[in-house]
Amino acid sequence: MAVDAPAGHVLRFGATERGLHAIHGSAFAVMFATGLVLWVPALAQLFSSRPLMKAIHLTAAVAWLTALALVAILGDRRALRATRREIERLDADDLDWLRRRSSVPQGRFNAGQKLHAVAQAALAVLFTVSGLLLWLGERDTDWRLPGTLALHDVSMLVAGALVAGHVWMAVSPRGLPAIGGIVRGTVTRAWAAEHHPKWVPDEAASTSRRRPGLVGLAAAVLTIAAGVALLELLVFT
Repeated sequence: MAVDAPAGHVLRFGATERGLHAIHGSAFAVMFATGLVLWVPALAQLFSSRPLMKAIHLTAAVAWLTALALVAILGDRRALRATRREIERLDADDLDWLRRRSSVPQGRFNAGQKLHAVAQAALAVLFTVSGLLLWLGERDTDWRLPGTLALHDVSMLVAGALVAGHVWMAVSPRGLPAIGGIVRGTVTRAWAAEHHPKWVPDEAASTSRRRPGLVGLAAAVLTIAAGVALLELLVFT
């Protein structure tokens, strides 16, 4: 189903891209918060039920991976492939932009956003693998590899710092107009022309294919996970 952008706006992100962003952001917030409770002694004393925090952390991790897989499988894979190709390619303008030449024209993603996305993807792999090894290591000592816990902690802290910077930039006066792109999918044509002149699509391209129920399905996974976490809360307390 094609959806036209409102007058004066252009479509920047489709439903699949927005769904992935929402799922990753919300699940990461839960995992980061519970991870800090498990890691910081003062917080561990404040939230005294360590088994509960660990259960919520693991539930959020499983829900995150499941929801991401559902969106990737059932969503607009063509759009995801196009986005991946955009992010992975750094051209001469991107390199100039990174040299603080802010007047250099940028595409749908500027060079900083591309590097942020690549770093987050790499970190997601690192803390997923290290988290899985930690979980297996609790059940079989053969999986207790040296440095796994340190790798998991450092990966999550670096990812947290990147997310904090990402949020700070998003709510800054320069970044605030872009929030509509990740919430509704569209940004004003004037803003796009000013900040991403190499990308601004023509009128015919300002449409998006949506998969009905896609985000709802992924949201249902997270809702079920939240229900499981709540049940665990009631059981442990």
